[in-house]
Amino acid sequence: MRTSFNVDLSGMNTFRMKVKCRCLVEYDSVDELREVVADPSLPRPLFPIGGGSNLLFTKDFPGTILRCGMKKIQRLSPDRVHADAGVVFDDLCAWCADNNLWGPENLSYIPGEVGASAVQNIGAYGMEACELIESVECVDTRDASVITIPKSECEYAYRDSRFKHDWKWRYIVTGVIFRVSQTPSPVLDYGHVREAVKERFGTDDPAELTPAMIRETVTSIRKTKLPEVEEFGSAGSFFRNPCVSKYFYTKVSETAQNESLGAVPHFDLEDGTVKIPAAWLIDKCGWKGKSHGGAAVFQKQPLVIVNQTGKASPDDVVALAKAIQDSVNERFGIDLNREVEYV
Repeated sequence: MRTSFNVDLSGMNTFRMKVKCRCLVEYDSVDELREVVADPSLPRPLFPIGGGSNLLFTKDFPGTILRCGMKKIQRLSPDRVHADAGVVFDDLCAWCADNNLWGPENLSYIPGEVGASAVQNIGAYGMEACELIESVECVDTRDASVITIPKSECEYAYRDSRFKHDWKWRYIVTGVIFRVSQTPSPVLDYGHVREAVKERFGTDDPAELTPAMIRETVTSIRKTKLPEVEEFGSAGSFFRNPCVSKYFYTKVSETAQNESLGAVPHFDLEDGTVKIPAAWLIDKCGWKGKSHGGAAVFQKQPLVIVNQTGKASPDDVVALAKAIQDSVNERFGIDLNREVEYV
């Protein structure tokens, strides 16, 4: 376990914001984390950040940042895999693909760690982490006890869970048990995944596909749309895709038709609502490539705000995000909610 004070966090958050934390603790076991939780001398609050890929530090952090050094993946049974919270999630996707296990392949190349996947309920291309999660292992900050929480109690929803609300400062994720499958089960009917798979491999027959083939395809798609962190700092998708009623979707479609914006892309959900891509809304409001200070809307994917100059301040990002939200609301009557957490 390593404890440091007044630490520069610019290399620990993918937005590369130049902020500091009062204290940083890096731990390598559950027992070490329990010691940290039980230590009253450490500045509060305690905040685990994983890879720092879905947050924006808006100022110096007054408490203790926690980083998990546990990075083990273990197959518990033919259809169950345990991954420590500190495992890079894409490494888990690669491990499953290498072992011909179906499940997380559509989530390939999403930045961040396994612990954050259980908090955020990450998702992409027709798959969400909660569809694979069986249970989440945590340390309770109230008494440093260890607890395993079944998925049914986590109240998973689109990019959401109890870990982001009433459990936010209570539980620190230490590991996740995932359900996987040896039976071919490719999820292809989202976006243009099926077409991309057929173009790359010449087939979309489940019997002829492997998890590695889907992973390769999804990774390739993501690389064409999203900036590499080495090129531009960002937090990935900044906004959630809004879900609206079918009636409201028709109103948005009428607006688009009246303004010659073309058909509104959408996905009909099982609960009767309609998901509209936030990227389309932002693009049609003319934000692609626009900047504010050192921050900008990524030219290839308007859902992403980047630290374009490498010197963007948190205020630059916050102001740009607010301007985008106001613009989309004014034109389409839709409130865009952030996927990125402000700290």
